[in-house]
Amino acid sequence: MTGSFWRMVVAGFIAGALSVLVFHQLGFHFAAELGYGRSNLYSIRPVPPWGVPTIVSQCFWGGLWGILCALVVTRLPGALNGALGWILFAATLVLAVNWFVVLPLKGAPVGGGWRLPGVVVVPIVYALWGFGMWLFYTLARKLLK
Repeated sequence: MTGSFWRMVVAGFIAGALSVLVFHQLGFHFAAELGYGRSNLYSIRPVPPWGVPTIVSQCFWGGLWGILCALVVTRLPGALNGALGWILFAATLVLAVNWFVVLPLKGAPVGGGWRLPGVVVVPIVYALWGFGMWLFYTLARKLLK
């Protein structure tokens, strides 16, 4: 594997993790401020099984999704190779895995029970997170050259 591959992996992880800290968390905060849910901004509540703070867990998983997104989206053709691809990746694939795999594994209903406003707010926040990943990835790739 080349140095370019590892720079892509590192940039993807950085982009995903930083975008959780900035775009994902603030997206949910603004939604709560508008009355569409509740904000649990930068929660340090321990997450089982290892008791890591929630925000650390979210950044770690966001970083892993950032790696996968970097490996997939950068190979797509045309407009899907840029911000649009990152936004669609986060707002469709990551969201689907969250709704249909992660939530049931945690004992929650599929799709969070399909309750409003979640079915509208969550895709918007994930799209915002995807946009943030694209911004941070673009910056990280330039800095890692």
